[in-house]
Amino acid sequence: MAAKELPPFECRYQGRLLAGVDEVGRGPLVGAVVTAAVILDPERPIAGLADSKKLTEKKRAKLYDEIIEKAAAWSLGRCEPEEIDRLNIYQATMLAMQRAVDGLSIAPEYVLVDGNRCPKWNWPSEPVVKGDGRVEAISAASIIAKVTRDREMDALEEKYPGFGFAKHKGYPTPVHQEALMRLGAIPEHRRSFKPVQVAIETVGLFRPEEAVSEALSFPADLFEDIG
Repeated sequence: MAAKELPPFECRYQGRLLAGVDEVGRGPLVGAVVTAAVILDPERPIAGLADSKKLTEKKRAKLYDEIIEKAAAWSLGRCEPEEIDRLNIYQATMLAMQRAVDGLSIAPEYVLVDGNRCPKWNWPSEPVVKGDGRVEAISAASIIAKVTRDREMDALEEKYPGFGFAKHKGYPTPVHQEALMRLGAIPEHRRSFKPVQVAIETVGLFRPEEAVSEALSFPADLFEDIG
């Protein structure tokens, strides 16, 4: 059964200094939870804003550049794995959202947050369920946050080849969990998450020399017909 489409969102605030906030990365086993806050400029509209998850990578990248260029203000917030492990993922997400709004170069008069609750902060605000598809400022924030975090996962793949970070973006897919159990946990893994705990207890921490040895190993019959 298809999910029921929510009606257009009607915001009680009708001014110009409206910030949209969204997060990416609550579910992954590795890396930071990344949030973004965006205040759009009504004089410089951006066509095609939508939930970042429903856009192609190419379209997200194009909109990312346009948001950076045209938004009245934008800011990133984040909590690293160590903070996530100390606080828990929910509290870390709330803190990262506050950091994003605090970092805006223009103070917002009102903040809309994707989801069903807002951080405990001093900004007048309200949550918007599925806001990344209903509020343009939240859509813009979702794009900024997702492109930023996806690029961080691409960089992590270069640093630790073999985990598949560029494809699964750190989420607990079978490929990721198999690599975790084979190679061990890297420093960027969230140690408070159960699959990471199991991997550390079973195989320990990632050892670069073993990963290189495994990558350079060859089947016994590879050179049989040479010579």
